[in-house]
Amino acid sequence: MPLAVYVLSLGVFAMVTSEFAVAGLMPQMADGLDATIPQIGCLITAYAAAMALGGPPLTAALTRVRPKPALMTVFAIFLGGNVIAATAPDYATMVVARLVTGVASQAFFGIALSLCAQLTRPEIRGRAIAVVMNGLMLGTLLGLPLATLVGEHLGWRAAFWAISALTVAAALCTLAGVPRLERGGGDGGFRQELGAFRNPRLWLALSTSTLVIGATFSAFAYFNPILTEVTGFGAGAVPLLLVAYGAATVVGNTVVGRLADRHTVTVLVWGLALNTLFLTGLALLADIPLTAVAFMMGIGLVGVTMNPAMITRVQRTGNARPLVNSVHSSFITFGVLIGSSVGGLAIIHFGLLAPVWVGAGLAVLGLVTLVPEWRAPVTAPEAAPSEAAPAMTTHAP
Repeated sequence: MPLAVYVLSLGVFAMVTSEFAVAGLMPQMADGLDATIPQIGCLITAYAAAMALGGPPLTAALTRVRPKPALMTVFAIFLGGNVIAATAPDYATMVVARLVTGVASQAFFGIALSLCAQLTRPEIRGRAIAVVMNGLMLGTLLGLPLATLVGEHLGWRAAFWAISALTVAAALCTLAGVPRLERGGGDGGFRQELGAFRNPRLWLALSTSTLVIGATFSAFAYFNPILTEVTGFGAGAVPLLLVAYGAATVVGNTVVGRLADRHTVTVLVWGLALNTLFLTGLALLADIPLTAVAFMMGIGLVGVTMNPAMITRVQRTGNARPLVNSVHSSFITFGVLIGSSVGGLAIIHFGLLAPVWVGAGLAVLGLVTLVPEWRAPVTAPEAAPSEAAPAMTTHAP
């Protein structure tokens, strides 16, 4: 596994830590910006919306730029957004900061995953994607608690300064550890990248990813109130349970990465089937602490951990270039928005366990989208030389 793959994971860790930081800093940010808690919560939505809608255009704008300079451009934009957040005098400025960082974060995912495909042989690409995506899992497991800890002791602005420092460190590591490669995708540029979206099977793969993540986040977004108000855990126990959940995602992501190359669709089928089982079990037995925790850990093992298989499937169906990866990340973000928003509406009418049932329903729909592929498995399309194998035409960093 090339060292550069681990370096890309560090960049993902920085992006995800910034994304989730607001969730752990809500009271302090509300006081500091003279805003309400719901308004601070909207900053999370603004970040996600910027990722989904703004990331692909920025990625498209960088299609003619080599991967390494493109990454450095994205780092610069992301750093600027975090500095704006750290110095924001009011709520409106903070909204702008979140929009800037959200757009940059999504573009980073698209470019990094494309670069990962260039750096690795096809037979280990799923494992390499899992390494990069471990930055996402570790951002949930470590990034959020660390940002919260810094915010509690030094103030919420210090947390964003710390993220800015982490961003600089990740950029320097990228500068030193990622080789200079030619652009993936030949000379066709933006039009050639758009051509991949004429394939209806690509849209089917994108919809599966939306449903996989939507099913998980419809429950994950409401774990805290479910665990305290339904299961009966004290508020102090919930952070520890969420850390355990984060550890389960790291384990699951590693396992899926090992299997994603040779058993892509099979992994997705089993993952969605098991997630349906765990979500249904949590909905039925959430009032029993032992079973509630067991099912929550199960969701951690087979929920967002499907990322390596989802990304491998999309790259094989479309291509491994930045625009396809960025659009795929947008569909994943739509899954977060759909799961959390539909789950929230369900609570109003049917109670706290309704989002878990919504998640189970989305997982079943995800299984339905896999039926055509289960009957006729997709094979990797003939790739351009820059996609099919490790790019050996590298230059010194």
